[in-house]
Order: sequence, then structure tokens, then C-alpha cells
Amino acid sequence: MSDLKEIRREYLLSGLDIDSVDHNPIVQFSNWLNDAIRASVPEPTAMVLSTCNTACRSSSRIVLLKDLIHDGFSFFTNYESKKADQIRENPFGSLLFFWPLLERQVRVEGRIAKTTREESDEYYRSRPEGSKIGAWISPQSRRIPNREYLENLQHDYLNLFKSRTLDRPENWGGYILMPDLVEFWQGRENRLHDRFEYSRKGSLWEIQRLAP
Repeated sequence: MSDLKEIRREYLLSGLDIDSVDHNPIVQFSNWLNDAIRASVPEPTAMVLSTCNTACRSSSRIVLLKDLIHDGFSFFTNYESKKADQIRENPFGSLLFFWPLLERQVRVEGRIAKTTREESDEYYRSRPEGSKIGAWISPQSRRIPNREYLENLQHDYLNLFKSRTLDRPENWGGYILMPDLVEFWQGRENRLHDRFEYSRKGSLWEIQRLAP
């Protein structure tokens, strides 16, 4: 294996200054996300979602950001999954976006709650048919005997929905993380990175620079 201690790179793009960031972190995030999309960053909406149960055991996984609504970050999943179990036990979580081509990352912390049924229905209707069927098939995070188990379920549900409307399953829908802390990180030379932290103070946001 390569010597991991020798793997490093310098960050050379332009820096980040407090006068150049928006006072609202959702607006600032939207600006950076649009930059990532325009730069053709792979999977620009991919984010690490971290949750923690009451025993302080944390779990992380990649999910996709699907909308910025109500000043929060929304994603969709199975309501009987491990992440959903942890959110029920402890509704606080965090998100991490990393766009290495732009030498940027964004950390988000806050409280997670379900979106409305109408919002879940609206997003479900926008999905390709295969993804809609997939929401019915997968007992997410549960043990299954083999791959054929899923393929047999897929066959059964494809036949089922030939004769009925493909509506959203009740155990599948959206969540929204409402942030109370957002940090923007811009890589700089010699590891002297720029970091700005937004913390919510009532209806306002306080911005401060952090040491790298």
C-alpha cells in the first residue's frame, strides 16, 4: 500500500473573504452549489448525512440533496431504515458537502423532521418509474437472503402495478434538516484555509471566521 503520510496536495484557488459571502447561509450555499453544477463537479448534490442514536453511536452515509425548502435541506428515504430509526431517537444530524474540484466543503448542523405528505408525494411523482418501484421493493437496512430476493420482489411489484396506480408507499418520504450552524470551507495554500461559520441567533445569522 502507498505511504498515506505522503499523499497531499496544495489548494491553490482563490480565497474566501467575509465581505464576499452572503449574510444568509442558504443563499451562500445556493451560490456555491450552482458553481459546482456549472463546473461539472461529479455528483454535486451528494452529501454525507450523519445521524446518532441515544447510545451516542453515529452513522454516516451518502444521500442526495433534493431541494432547498423552508430554508432547509431536503432528502428522501425509507422511513423504516437505520437512518430513520436514528432520527426518531435523536432528531439532530449533520450534512457534509465536498467539491474537491473547487477546493470547497460545506458543513451543516441542525434538527431533522419529516417533510409534509404533499411534498413527499410531489417528489415521488417526479421519479422515474424504476425508482418508484424500488421504493416499494427494498426493506432498506434490513437483512435479506440474497440478490434474487430483491429481483423476485421487483418482478412481483411490476406485475402488481400493471393494474393499479403507482402511488408513494407510506413508509417512504422526505426529511428536511433545518440548520442552526453552517460552515463554509475554502482550501488555501499551506493549509491556511478560509473557514466561515454561520450560527443562528433567533431569526438572524452571526458570521465569524474560524482558524483552519
